[in-house]
Amino acid sequence: MDSGIKERLDEFIRRKGLRRTVQREQIVDIVFSKDEHFTADELFGRVRKVDGETSRATVYRTLALLVEADLLRQIDLGESQITYDPNFLEKPSHNHLVCIDCGNIVEFEDGNVDIQTDCVTRRLGFRTIRQSIKIEASCEQLRLNGRCQNLIDSRLSGKRLRRKR
Repeated sequence: MDSGIKERLDEFIRRKGLRRTVQREQIVDIVFSKDEHFTADELFGRVRKVDGETSRATVYRTLALLVEADLLRQIDLGESQITYDPNFLEKPSHNHLVCIDCGNIVEFEDGNVDIQTDCVTRRLGFRTIRQSIKIEASCEQLRLNGRCQNLIDSRLSGKRLRRKR
């Protein structure tokens, strides 16, 4: 994990008058150990493997703290489904393609989108700080192959998928 993340979190915790706890430290280490999106329940499962005593409430409070500290980003997938993104700090231009069939999330970068965003913001008298685009789409796997491994994996893991509109 990047030492800057710990420093920013420690400073944020001091400003809020909170204390450092072993459980919070473990959760933070787990959150930033992988560069992938996760749900609160997925994180809770990973945390419980390391420390069976950590409560779901502690995980949720720590997630809220990390979001408030601007170290973690929430992505609303709709229908009350929230996923968390730990790697947006390195990529201020942060775009996601979300499959409405299987729930797979693909991050993408596109210089053309960045240029377009810059043009629009300058024309309207703004300066871009960060950008986040979410595109909902249907992956080709189901249509072309009649099956999608991401959908199978999601169902096997018990992940609740969005209802199609």
